[in-house]
Amino acid sequence: MDNRFGDIETFLTVASEGSFAAAAKSLRLTPSAVSRSIARLEQRLGVTLLRRATRALALTREGVDYRDRMVVLIGDMLAVEAGLAGERGAPRGLLRINASPSFGMECLIPILPRFREEYPEVTVDLTLLDEIVDLVDDRADIAIRIGPLRDTRLRAKKLGHSRMVLVASPDYLARRGTPKTPDDLDQHDCLRFSFRRSVDGWPFRVGKRVVQRPVQGSFFGNSGEVVRRMALAGGGIARHGHFHVARDLAEGRLVEILPDYNPGHGEDIHALYAAEDRAAARIRAFLDFLDEALVMPG
Repeated sequence: MDNRFGDIETFLTVASEGSFAAAAKSLRLTPSAVSRSIARLEQRLGVTLLRRATRALALTREGVDYRDRMVVLIGDMLAVEAGLAGERGAPRGLLRINASPSFGMECLIPILPRFREEYPEVTVDLTLLDEIVDLVDDRADIAIRIGPLRDTRLRAKKLGHSRMVLVASPDYLARRGTPKTPDDLDQHDCLRFSFRRSVDGWPFRVGKRVVQRPVQGSFFGNSGEVVRRMALAGGGIARHGHFHVARDLAEGRLVEILPDYNPGHGEDIHALYAAEDRAAARIRAFLDFLDEALVMPG
């Protein structure tokens, strides 16, 4: 009997578990049955999906492509079935969310009590890290990413866009003066980030061109929140996503500087999730809730 779906499920499990033995245990099959299933699939496709070594398995390029496509297709199928069947019960279970400290504290935590009231059977596990986590390795259901997307295995739901602004505290500006042009930054302490994806220069619009200008300073922070706190303490000038400092600007704790030179650059904000998890009621509920409840500062 042709059991194509079963062979695909077996392959995806092997790819996830990393070995025939672990996949066999997960699927409640024998290792030989798993091996035969993979062999049938490879014969039908006419390509090698896995390279077998003594101690480990590795996906071939074709195997990686097939895995990524099947994950998306199965996720879509599950979502269609869930939609046709309708919601048979209230969302429940553990929902693991990962976000940066800045976005989590400024945008998520203020609305999470409302989500918990609407879905009392969902337990929220929120982790705030500036490091980019792997949803599978770190067992997260949803990750909020700010900036360019790199993981093509995941589905992305755009939540909003935040422009970048230069800010400093009134105390700092009273002591050191307010920059009038980007060249004035040579006389100021610029607060920078220490993580690898940061850059040493800041962009400015000068005439009709956007130029990347090097900045200097004696402080580095490993997160947006660390740099924000240093700016609030009067330690220098920082470049932040507007969503992170919107309340500080509105309440006068920080002041935007050089707005006429702002090139209008910004970063998109997405919620990422595994395609096959989209059918889970708790994940759908939270994604839909973000659509309705999340308000990004202008």
